[in-house]
Amino acid sequence: MVLDKVNNITHRRFYRGQRPSRIGRLINSFFAAIHSSGIAPSYMVTLEVTGRKSGRLIALPVAMALVDGQQYLVSMLGNGAQWVQNVRAAHGRAFIRRKGRTAVQLEEVPVDQRAPILKAYLRRAPGARPHIPADKDAPVEAFEAVASSFPVFRIVPDSAE
Repeated sequence: MVLDKVNNITHRRFYRGQRPSRIGRLINSFFAAIHSSGIAPSYMVTLEVTGRKSGRLIALPVAMALVDGQQYLVSMLGNGAQWVQNVRAAHGRAFIRRKGRTAVQLEEVPVDQRAPILKAYLRRAPGARPHIPADKDAPVEAFEAVASSFPVFRIVPDSAE
């Protein structure tokens, strides 16, 4: 209950309009460095993707969901998240940093397969709970109703690197 209140305050202050505020970007930069270092739990990593407009490499902290031995990234801010648009523009090419840098291919998961991944993600990423309108303990069917609004990407090591 207390965590939910903190998450709602965080959502309003750091992600107004479904985009990180100035302080949200600063905090994201800090946590991207922490996640990259390997200090955080192993499912907390930094995603690096080329910006579709700037051409610069953009780094942000993300939590990976694990389902049936596969790793996934979920956009808690939905289809409008800049990193999602950048991943799509880059045809899925990205890097995952955690104690090193790994080239990956992010494959978008079809909507009808997202529900169990969204549920696993919410159990692992409490900061995402205010963004996704389903309770982490709800049945998978509750996630089916919102699955089309939240992109999910399967992480595949890039064999070309």
